[in-house]
Parts: sequence; C-alpha cells; structure tokens
Amino acid sequence: QGQLVESGGGLVQPGGSLRLSCAASGLRLSRYVMSWYRQAPGKERELVASISADLRINYADSVKGRFTMSRDNTQNTVYLQMNSLKPEDTAMYYCKAANVFEGYWGQGTLVTVSS
Repeated sequence: QGQLVESGGGLVQPGGSLRLSCAASGLRLSRYVMSWYRQAPGKERELVASISADLRINYADSVKGRFTMSRDNTQNTVYLQMNSLKPEDTAMYYCKAANVFEGYWGQGTLVTVSS
C-alpha cells in the first residue's frame, strides 16, 4: 500500500518562504501525476500545482510566479517551493499521487502566514 508523507509546513511571516516536501513509500512517483492541494478553514480544497510524468507543470493563477513545484524521482519526492507568501496562503497543504488506476493522499502539512 502506497503512502505519502508531507513535511515542511510551519508559521512564516508575510513575504517569507517555505519549502514543502512530499515523500512516497510503496509507490514510484514517476508513474503518477503529482499534485499539491490546499484547504483553508471554511473553504473547499483547491488545486495549487501539478506535475506530470513528463514534467509538465501547471499552477493555480493565485500562486503563479511565487510557487515552484518540482519532482526528484531518484528521491521519490516532490517539492513545493513557496516564496512571497501571503496571509491568504494559509491552509493545510496536501500532496496527491494519481494515475488511471489509483490515487493516494497525504495527511497534510499546515502552513500559516501571519505577522
């Protein structure tokens, strides 16, 4: 059974940076479309960024130019570099692995942007 574990969340001041990691076990990330989602209190979960097996990356308009998603297949890990963070980026961030056969979610890591 595959498992995803996110890390790297925390409290950061507006304008600051964080790097989230999503490490996989029991599945090879290179075979999946990997995505980062976030869910703020009282709001629906939304897609932040996704990266395909051939490294095509898509970003939500709200994070373009500030967030960068990457994958390291040798480490079986994906990353989300978040710069110029804003209070509205505060949310629980989740990693997802999906292909036509199955999907996996991580447990989430909390990002709080506040002064």
